Amino acid sequence: MAGEHGLRRCAVDAADGGSRVQERRLAADRRRRTLFSLMAGSFHRRRSGPRRVADAGLAATDWFAPQWLAAALLILLLCVGDALMTLLLVSHGAHEINPVMDHVLHGDGRGFATLKFALTAAGVVLLVLAARLKAFGRVPVSMLLYLVLAAYLVLMGYEYRLAQHLVPGL
Repeated sequence: MAGEHGLRRCAVDAADGGSRVQERRLAADRRRRTLFSLMAGSFHRRRSGPRRVADAGLAATDWFAPQWLAAALLILLLCVGDALMTLLLVSHGAHEINPVMDHVLHGDGRGFATLKFALTAAGVVLLVLAARLKAFGRVPVSMLLYLVLAAYLVLMGYEYRLAQHLVPGL
């Protein structure tokens, strides 16, 4: 059988009536070298944008801008800090404003932190995937990623100021 590019990839074994296919590969299967593939793909990107103009929407690529990765990682780190700071503040008499998170918070601190991180991580992944799109027809979604980062920085500053007043010795 001939492949798309005219290469002979496999042959039908005629001994059993043509029901068995034998592969004729000249080289080892490149997909078996997982670590090599991960390293090679990390430094030699293949696709940094959608393949076709019709795929210009939400398209997965091999490479995203490094500043988006930095913003996403900072948001996730600040999310963990926010969860820990919220637990500290609540243990010293503060109240959670968000009613859904307040319900989860009073159940279990670990469940609260897990849910908070999972929701934030899911949102950050969607923002990074859609970073090349425009929200509301005008605003680049990558700008929304930076706005979320700025909001987390402001929130952490606010919580730190609250902790200075509520927690003795901080």
